[in-house]
Parts: sequence; structure tokens; C-alpha cells
Amino acid sequence: MDRTESERLHGVFMDMIRMAGLLHPDQTMPGLPLTLSQTFALHELDTDVPLSQRELAERLRLEKSSVSRLVAVMEGKGLLVRERDPANRRTHRLRLTDRGRAMHREMAGGFHESFERWIARMTRAERTALLTGLPAFVRAIRQDEVS
Repeated sequence: MDRTESERLHGVFMDMIRMAGLLHPDQTMPGLPLTLSQTFALHELDTDVPLSQRELAERLRLEKSSVSRLVAVMEGKGLLVRERDPANRRTHRLRLTDRGRAMHREMAGGFHESFERWIARMTRAERTALLTGLPAFVRAIRQDEVS
């Protein structure tokens, strides 16, 4: 790949981050004062099976200490509860509260509407290229983790 192509791709990704509002991690949507990490945690925790803090850390790719602080803040906001795992009393399981699930639904609905609008503005060929290119880009990033 030549330097010009690399610079263009870098520029496109920087524009995407800016335009999607990801430079404002302290508030993801109007009226929902959540950090980007809290937003992703809501998404990961909105399941039928509660996750341990370790499992959440792995899914978010965050340090355990960061997740511990994240969980404490979210618990303080009434978005989740920590419960002892009956199978292992040293482990906490994290479960969203009704408020946490409602906030995730509201947030996900807003994101989905925006995403659908953005994708609809693309041609079929552009969507196909994106479906090929983005997974390849993620794969390339994951290879750094293995190295």
C-alpha cells in the first residue's frame, strides 16, 4: 500500500469518528449522560445471562480495575446490580436493572435509526465494499493482539 492510500484511509476513519460524535464520549445521546464505555457495557450486559466483571472486561477489552470503577458508577446510576454468583461466592454477576434495560433500548433505537439513515445513503456497491473492507480491517487490528 502506498503512503497516499494509507493517509486517505486514516483521514476517512478520523472523519467517521468525528461525524459519528465519538469524540464526545461523556454523552452519547442527548439526555443520556453515559460515557462511551458505559454505553458499550449496557449493550454487553443486556442479555439473559448476567456476566461476571471479568467477562465484561474481556468483552470491552478494558482492564479489570477500569471495569470495577465503571460498574460502581453504573450501579450508582441505578443501571445495574452486582449479585454474588451462587456457584462461586467470590464472583459478582452483573445484571441490568429495568432502568438500565430501558436506557439501552432507547439508546439502541436512536443509534439504529441513525445507522439505517446513513446506510440508505450509500449505493449497493458501497455497502458491499464496506461489508468486505471493515471486517478485514478488524481482522488486521486483531492480528496485533496476537503478535
